[in-house]
Amino acid sequence: MKIQFDANQPFQRIAVSAVVDLFDGQPRAEDAFTVTKFTGDAFGSLGLGAEQSELGLGNRLLIDDAILHANARKIQDRNDIEHPDPAQPLEGWTLFDAIANQPRLCPHFSTEMETGTGKTYVYLRTIYELATRYSFKKFIIVVPSVAIREGVLHSIEIMKEHFRGLYNNLPVEHFVYDAKRVNRLRQFATSNTVQIQVINIDKFRKDDNVIFKESDKLSGRQPIEYVQAARPIVIIDEPQSVDNTDKSQEAIKALNPLCTLRYSATHKNPYNLWCTGWTLSGPLT
Repeated sequence: MKIQFDANQPFQRIAVSAVVDLFDGQPRAEDAFTVTKFTGDAFGSLGLGAEQSELGLGNRLLIDDAILHANARKIQDRNDIEHPDPAQPLEGWTLFDAIANQPRLCPHFSTEMETGTGKTYVYLRTIYELATRYSFKKFIIVVPSVAIREGVLHSIEIMKEHFRGLYNNLPVEHFVYDAKRVNRLRQFATSNTVQIQVINIDKFRKDDNVIFKESDKLSGRQPIEYVQAARPIVIIDEPQSVDNTDKSQEAIKALNPLCTLRYSATHKNPYNLWCTGWTLSGPLT
């Protein structure tokens, strides 16, 4: 039996729009392109949402923190979400971006969705929207367990045809982080195709000695350098179980995320909350 997905569930589209509209002001993918080359691999046309470095291609944000802040407040108002003093800065981590060689804010954004409302569908569709609209191409989904990881992988597979129909056959590649195959991270960084990497936080923490170790397979580079060069948008599935310790947070910070998008029904820390369960309640699709 083939599963059919409804692309027009209002509560799901609200959740997707909340994230996509955060980047309002970022040049649209169709507005401008740059053409560049990479030794051994032609990148072709790149949207302004991508940036080239010596290690590959990374997401590139061209709007500043003030615009992100204003956009977030607009979305909260639109969804009737109470927020603190409008002048209060966005909540997030201050990271040192090795690619840009300067500190920057990695803001957190939380979407609250009740169990059974299609959370995985929403954040996977958000990936397609961000790639199509702004040319963001590097994404990492961080999950708390093997069981949830396998569920996410299954969802990616069964929804692939649905999303291809919605997004003009946009090519998307996905893989699971494996410490025994760290050379796959080079492809994650250098590919001009949308890349989705799925990480089980417990295994990632246990294997962190590998990702920070120089590898002959990567020209003497540390595998983590390729991830950092990608400046990924990090999606955290059930953040109350993923980054609930200092060590887990440090592991995610090491990925050099452009921002974190957090999805749960039971947020422990609802950073910059902009969609709530009452808005998003509805049937599983």
